[in-house]
Amino acid sequence: MVSVLAIVGVLVAVFVGFNIGGSSTGVAFGPSVGSRLVRKTTAAALFTSFAFVGAWTVGRNVIDTMSSSIVPATQFTPVASIGVLFFTGLSLLISNSYGVPASTSMTAVGAIVGLGLATGTLNESLMFTIVSAWIVAPLIGFACGALIGRYLYPHLDRRIAFTRFESNLISLDRSGAVPRPRFNDNASVRDIVGSAMVVIIACYMAFSAGASNAANAVAPLVAAGGPLTVDQGVLVAVFAFGIGGFTIARRTLDTVGDDITELPILAALIVSIVGGTIITVLSVLGIPASLAVSTTCCIIGLGWGRATRAATAVELLTPEPMPTPDVEIATGALVTSRTEEAPTSPTVGDLERSESPPEKPPEDLPEVPEIGGKDAPELDQKSLFDPNAVKRIALLWVLTPMLAMAGSYPLFVLIL
Repeated sequence: MVSVLAIVGVLVAVFVGFNIGGSSTGVAFGPSVGSRLVRKTTAAALFTSFAFVGAWTVGRNVIDTMSSSIVPATQFTPVASIGVLFFTGLSLLISNSYGVPASTSMTAVGAIVGLGLATGTLNESLMFTIVSAWIVAPLIGFACGALIGRYLYPHLDRRIAFTRFESNLISLDRSGAVPRPRFNDNASVRDIVGSAMVVIIACYMAFSAGASNAANAVAPLVAAGGPLTVDQGVLVAVFAFGIGGFTIARRTLDTVGDDITELPILAALIVSIVGGTIITVLSVLGIPASLAVSTTCCIIGLGWGRATRAATAVELLTPEPMPTPDVEIATGALVTSRTEEAPTSPTVGDLERSESPPEKPPEDLPEVPEIGGKDAPELDQKSLFDPNAVKRIALLWVLTPMLAMAGSYPLFVLIL
């Protein structure tokens, strides 16, 4: 019976990792594939490789926390391990049905907390630290996005341009005896440097995803007495990531997801850097946290920062009340209406749909209006930042791990 349950547990872990790899590959390499910098197969290979590095190094800290620190490792019987993984997947399904980027880490921890409460073995002090990190990390992501959106984004946007190429940036020249890599004839030095940044940051996102998500797939199975060692667990998780990256991620990379189709490439890079750094730091500390939550809060912060550029700090502190309709926050909100003279950069959606991006900005660029200046371009503040949508997203972020805990607790009370 134990061996059968162990096999079932590994299969469930592979299924969880398969879905993580499918979604995370699209998020990390969407801009790179949309910009025709790498092919889908190359993106899957790069994601799998760098996710393995993140899981094998930093990810061990998170695996250790989730497999033995929140509750004692001895509590992860085969039945308990399968139950934790099951309620993790179920809670994610509920959250995804509402179109909210859910946190695999938070739901997995919620299911483990249900196990700890049912057995009376929950490490309350550690959970206080983890929950505190869940509160602070999104706030940091929002603050970074808000500061960049309000003070730096317009200056970066007018100086950094991205070009969509009809063919890939780098191709193999097979005219000689030995194939040699060759840059696209239409690529400038700025294109090459910018493109390299896009790919490097995508690999960094893959590293962060591997560091934070490997534990979500296999932590219950590597606890003391579990069917897998830590090394085996990492290999199983990354193997599942790879399957997802090479299969279902191809469709994700085609559409680049509803939440990223209109995200400017520059904004995508900023979000990737901020979100990836937050999660990497927390993973080093062994704290399971959500890459989706941190990056989404950074996106919301960017929208809020850009929406408030037309107002001074004093005006922000004394805002006039205005109705805010209940509309979705989308990353496309970062593409705002601007003056005709202001440069615009292509979005990830433009590139993926093969639409021609705007012409590169001229050398003599117009000055960026000062914050609160009367000549600032009119911004659609309601589409950039909607408080009602933010409240709904935050509510579901809180409810998702609570649903996992509420489902796992009565089950473990009955069977353990």
